[in-house]
Amino acid sequence: MTVLKTSLRSFYAHKGRMLLSAVAIVLSVAFVCGTLVFSDTMSSTFDRFFGRTSSDVTVAAEEREHRQETGVPRTLPEDVVERVAAVEGVAEAHPTVESTDLTVVDAANERLDSDSGAPTIGTDWGAVNQRLMELVEGREPAGADEVLVDADTAERREVAVGDTLTAVTAAGSHPVTVVGMAEFEGSNPGVTYLLFESTAARGTLLGAADQVSSVAVDAASGVSDAELKARIADELGGGFEVNTREENRKEAMEEVGFLDVLRYAMLGFAGIAVLVGIFLIVNTFSMLVAQRTREIGLMRAIGTSRRQINRSVLIEALLLGVVGSALGVAAGIGLAALMLGGMSAMGMNVEGTSLTVAATTPAIGMAVGVVSTVLAAWLPARRASRVSPMAALREAGTPGDARAGRVRAAFGLLLTGGGAAALGVAAASDEASDGSAFLALGLLGTLVGAVVAAPVLASWVVRVLNALVLGVFGPVGRLAGRNARRNPRRTGATASALMIGLALVSGLAVVGSSAVASASDQLDRTVGADFIVDSRGQSIVEEAAEVVRETPGLTHVTDYTGVWATLTTPDGAERDEELVAASPTYAGDQASETVEGELADAFAPGAMSVPETFAEERGLSLGDTVRVDFVDGGSTELTVAAVTSEDTVIDQGAMYLGIDTARELLGAEMPKNIAMFAKAEDGQEEAVYAALKERMERFPQYDVANQADYKQQLEDEIGSLLNLVYALLALAILVAVLGVVNTLALSVIERTREIGLMRAIGLSRRQLRRMVRLESVVIALFGAVLGLGLGMAWGLTSQRLLELSGFRVLEIPWSTLAVVFVGSAVVGLLAALMPAFRAGRMNVLRAIAG
Repeated sequence: MTVLKTSLRSFYAHKGRMLLSAVAIVLSVAFVCGTLVFSDTMSSTFDRFFGRTSSDVTVAAEEREHRQETGVPRTLPEDVVERVAAVEGVAEAHPTVESTDLTVVDAANERLDSDSGAPTIGTDWGAVNQRLMELVEGREPAGADEVLVDADTAERREVAVGDTLTAVTAAGSHPVTVVGMAEFEGSNPGVTYLLFESTAARGTLLGAADQVSSVAVDAASGVSDAELKARIADELGGGFEVNTREENRKEAMEEVGFLDVLRYAMLGFAGIAVLVGIFLIVNTFSMLVAQRTREIGLMRAIGTSRRQINRSVLIEALLLGVVGSALGVAAGIGLAALMLGGMSAMGMNVEGTSLTVAATTPAIGMAVGVVSTVLAAWLPARRASRVSPMAALREAGTPGDARAGRVRAAFGLLLTGGGAAALGVAAASDEASDGSAFLALGLLGTLVGAVVAAPVLASWVVRVLNALVLGVFGPVGRLAGRNARRNPRRTGATASALMIGLALVSGLAVVGSSAVASASDQLDRTVGADFIVDSRGQSIVEEAAEVVRETPGLTHVTDYTGVWATLTTPDGAERDEELVAASPTYAGDQASETVEGELADAFAPGAMSVPETFAEERGLSLGDTVRVDFVDGGSTELTVAAVTSEDTVIDQGAMYLGIDTARELLGAEMPKNIAMFAKAEDGQEEAVYAALKERMERFPQYDVANQADYKQQLEDEIGSLLNLVYALLALAILVAVLGVVNTLALSVIERTREIGLMRAIGLSRRQLRRMVRLESVVIALFGAVLGLGLGMAWGLTSQRLLELSGFRVLEIPWSTLAVVFVGSAVVGLLAALMPAFRAGRMNVLRAIAG
């Protein structure tokens, strides 16, 4: 009980000095809990939505693997509805029509889809949707050119009754008029709905009036979903997919698996923030123990045992962890509400009142905060327990660890050397899979090694930085450098926290820049087309393809799509593959390197190409024949006319054949283009580009780009991803900055008498504040040097592995690294403002007396 009382009094007495550590715990726990609440809320929202929109039993056409992507959804004959309705136990059976291969644009050619990435669904205003949605404005659609729009989309995109829209399906463009708005009874997670009159929906979305997408079945009272499913399956036989409500819900949830990826990615960044926070807490308790050396020595002198001293410090850490974690859990719920508000702004209707806080979330948050705090305080507590009674005679705050231990230095350098060796092995690997394991080992080894060895490096690196950066500030600069070196362990821990975030930033910057440069180099070397029409993952409807072909000034237009087939090689082995079917002109549009033959020959009738690895595995060479059985189509034997190199980024591992060959054998099942390439007449590139862009304006779902645009798109996509990562790393860097502030603030308190003596012998307030600021700058720059060094090593090794996948260009973003280095100095300067201000206001006489 005495130890507990002492710990409580000490915690209360030093609560101000623990404030920044508490903030670090709050931020870290808030990130963890916010992520959990956000992902749980998103999952529960989708789960409720899918459960609500599914019937007791659903009947659909059997999903075939590797079905050709024709743009037309799978369908059922209309008479299946009557067969299902006649099954015993069926209360009601309703036909439904649905298609996701749909783009909706308004009069200004702006797409109506959600910014959250949710799909656009075309469906019928039939019995099923009328039970799920309520007509809140206007009237029901009565003709083929009339539709309803869901109320959320109408509000988000400012669509009103009477507006004209264009629905683009696989069959072409369909002008429609909005006659009403329908609203879901619950939350709509961002899906855009366009609802047609039932008969019109079949013709527009399915292309056949006698077909339906599925049959929604309601079970009679007393009949379970599983029992009814079995009866319907027995009645229909093979060729159908019959699922219960629960099975449909689970299948739909699997399709939004990105939620799990997002969850674990954000928790990973939260873990980095927790790790950085541990450095802050270690420093805080180390300095508090150093400042209370006399107090602990007196306690030891009057009989307090080492175990009691150790327990006292750990109890203080426990209190800090509990308070900080509790605040962090509350802040995390607020953070989740903010993130959900951002999702709502992007079109996902998730009300703040529907936050899902699982019982495990607060427990996880409290565990993360408390355990990390207590673990971080373990070493300082251990040091405190070793304070002898004689320490009561020494001046409090005198650093007792001015030199890093030799064992620690040797261990740190050994780990760093081992990690560097692993990185070297990774860089020399011939297989990306083998190199990745060594890369992970190297990352871990060099990171832990740098953290352990940081106190040793502090003495040397800070000395160099002092000479290069602080020398111009005269005696004040030299004092700042010596202050940073006087306690290498403290400086090393403070800089290590900043090092982790900066290492990840610089390493990713190298990888991102190299990826962009490699892709750009590939485009310059291999792409001969002037223009690229990209479908953004959808098929290019024939109407849009004709617009491209009819653009004046083009010497040729290349069709490009993918077709599924089973390949049988001469050794009898079978393999399912998606082949690239393209016009013969593609050989000039994308000049892939070959190891045997010429690529142009692969597009001739009866010919194909295979990639180098496949040829080696199957013992294929020029002139060999491969049997090709097209899914939903005919069969033929194709001759290997080219073996392509896989040392490329574009179409790596692709198998090519002429598009006419695929059309002949697939007929109506031939997929539409997923991209198109075109070349302009000499000297007409700009004029043709302008004409093509103008003609394709009414198809905003497709991107029309020249080579410069395409390069910019690649750069923007990678840049957006990097910016997202940098934003997530910002929390870890913020916690590291708090560590610098905390170290300086406690250091000023620790050196109160020293500062008073310096002021007494003539050091001005301005010089004192500058000394503190320069000390902060040199610590931040030390962290930047370590971080940039590690990041460069990680980035160079990662690029070497990417080179095995065709990313051959190494580009180091010197400007970005320079900004990071200079930014670190600015961060150090800002972090020192408050501690420097407090030091400057210190009363000289009280400081000396203290």
